[in-house]
Amino acid sequence: MEGVPGSQVFDTATNWRLISECIRAVLQSPGIDTSAIRAVSTTSMREGMVLYDKRGREIWACPNVDSRAGTEATELVQRGLAEKIYRQGGDWVAITAPARLRWIKRHEPAMFRDAAHINMLADWIAYRLSGEFFTDPSIGSSSGMFNLATRTWSPEIIEICDMKRELFPPVLEPGTVAGHVSQGAAADTGLKAGTPVVVGGADTQLGLVGIGVVGEGNFAVIGGTFWQQTIGLREAMIDPEARLRTLCHALPGQWMMEGIGFYCGLSMRWYRDAFCDLEKLEAERIGADAYALMEKAAGEVPPGSNGVVAILSNLMVASRWIHASPAFVQFDVGDPARSGRKECIRAIEEAAAYVSYGHLKVIEEVTSRSCSEVVFTGGASKGTLWPRVMADVLGLPVKVPKVKESTALGAAIFAGVGAGEYPDVATATRAVAGFETTLCGLEADLRRPARAGRAGTAQTSVEGCGHVKRRGPLVGTATGVANLGLRRH
Repeated sequence: MEGVPGSQVFDTATNWRLISECIRAVLQSPGIDTSAIRAVSTTSMREGMVLYDKRGREIWACPNVDSRAGTEATELVQRGLAEKIYRQGGDWVAITAPARLRWIKRHEPAMFRDAAHINMLADWIAYRLSGEFFTDPSIGSSSGMFNLATRTWSPEIIEICDMKRELFPPVLEPGTVAGHVSQGAAADTGLKAGTPVVVGGADTQLGLVGIGVVGEGNFAVIGGTFWQQTIGLREAMIDPEARLRTLCHALPGQWMMEGIGFYCGLSMRWYRDAFCDLEKLEAERIGADAYALMEKAAGEVPPGSNGVVAILSNLMVASRWIHASPAFVQFDVGDPARSGRKECIRAIEEAAAYVSYGHLKVIEEVTSRSCSEVVFTGGASKGTLWPRVMADVLGLPVKVPKVKESTALGAAIFAGVGAGEYPDVATATRAVAGFETTLCGLEADLRRPARAGRAGTAQTSVEGCGHVKRRGPLVGTATGVANLGLRRH
């Protein structure tokens, strides 16, 4: 929004058109029988929110990274309210609803007065489909307006925001039929009117469901644009040092604690677009993925990236989340063959793995657990090298699922539960989720230079992981640890 620093607007009209076009494109795909669709469900990024007037029209909306309410967040910190919100709601106030609602009250008082409903972006999609207002615990809790322990809206936080309780929608568990596709939505999307609309949830939590990580104590890394390092919990446990975020899981009676690697995936996309034109052109010529060609080159580089270190994401500290300026250091200008683009690609992957290791150690500290394996999903897990780097750095077996873009599958699983195709989520995940490989970080492999292509192709069976002992991260240089803010263990 022009003149409003840090602001980002979620254009509801344009985004609904794009969603409708996407649904129509899927329905027109070969082999798709529209009449066979038993139910639909929704998911989205977290923290993004929508306000409506009493007629149900959207009057204000923002995505997750809208940061216009910096002044209001600072005021909440100074008054001690941010700490109170964190202890109840599990997340800091930087990009959540409490500060944003106070910004709207201060800068858009008429809009604040006219607001009659509020929900999150996945809820907004469901509202557009069905005309029903509701949320679920997983995405509702990302608002910062929840009492985690009760898995519903917090009266105390609502009062802090000077909002009315009736603005906040009912909280329904994922898998519940909440409405049906309306005639208007059917005309827009091509879906059959009357199709059940089932409660879905937040992208990360549904991504975990989509890979079958549905029990407590499982450590998983979702390697998308932003990386989440997560663990499932049976209680609403909150980090006493306010480093990590806790949200409700999409599963009944479960919560999820996570650290965020803000630049982990984004930095690889940036590097591809800024420095890998040749790979992009070659990928287009041969019908391949540019990332696969980048990893093939990086696979020739030994662990430690020939001394090149990428400084990207810091470990998450929710109450004071800052990042160093992104950089690469320790180039050997006298040896460009061993200190160039392929080293940078591997260094980006190693940096993300170091952040995952750091968040794993914080999670283990807070939960008093010791994790024995890692599930690695999301776009980053599609490659052959990045899962290997993760196994090498974390020193744990890394399981890679068959379906890596698992958030949509998680939503489909809940739609299946709501339609009666499956009695529960556990049964559904056993039917549709699974793993294609498990990789182990073998210390002997890391202590000698990698042969060309070796690091990008090695795979180890689950049985071959039994002798691996738990250890700290294996690094190429001490500087690589120091610059990422990790302690040696």
